[in-house]
Amino acid sequence: MCKLNIFDKLSFLLVLIGSLNWGTIGLLDFNIVNFFCMGIPILERIIYVIVCAAALNLVSLLFRCNIISFDN
Repeated sequence: MCKLNIFDKLSFLLVLIGSLNWGTIGLLDFNIVNFFCMGIPILERIIYVIVCAAALNLVSLLFRCNIISFDN
């Protein structure tokens, strides 16, 4: 069992929110991030960068917890 720190847990939440945003864009043509940022482009960009960093952290979590390994 791999121990998750607070950043890992926050990353799961942010990636979940990001995926729900993509789902609403694809299904309903509605961007939740744009709605909550009131169309402020720099704020939207910051949120997208934070969600990207969270996703990269989850990728590293896969290797840290030996869920994915390149060993034979």
